[in-house]
Amino acid sequence: MTEILRGKVFRYGRDINTDLIIPARYLMTSDPAELAKHCMEDHDATFLQQVEPGDIIVAEENFGSGSSREHAPVAIKASGISCVIAKTFARIFFRNAINIGLPVLQCPEAVDDIRQGDRVEVSLEKGEIRNLRSGKTFHVTPYPEALMEIIKAGGLMNLVKKKRGTSVPTC
Repeated sequence: MTEILRGKVFRYGRDINTDLIIPARYLMTSDPAELAKHCMEDHDATFLQQVEPGDIIVAEENFGSGSSREHAPVAIKASGISCVIAKTFARIFFRNAINIGLPVLQCPEAVDDIRQGDRVEVSLEKGEIRNLRSGKTFHVTPYPEALMEIIKAGGLMNLVKKKRGTSVPTC
């Protein structure tokens, strides 16, 4: 059975950097719940009052640029966002997101069609993004098996723990 991610869209422009995702003044913690309380607060004052589990961020080019901090995708995931769809991602953000189990999909055509508040369904296994408002379905290359395994495990460290059958110390 294919898991479908469903949620309301928060639509953002280009160059949403890691400082806009999680302001530097909150980086003294790595606690996901604490980071979630401040996700997007300097860029979208309404985000935290409106976000619900499963919601989806859609953005233009260069999402996650700036510093290489892992805090940014952690804050997004902990706020309840199920995935991020963008025209392009900063490479380090893309990999950090996968490593913490946050699906990120690059699909310019979907971004062009999706509006703020639309409801979207995403099948990671099929590589499909469906905008329920427009009825359009967009295709992306599904993740390779190794990356899908990381996402399904909830992140790289969870996968390592599962495979080793032991706990792995965290930093």
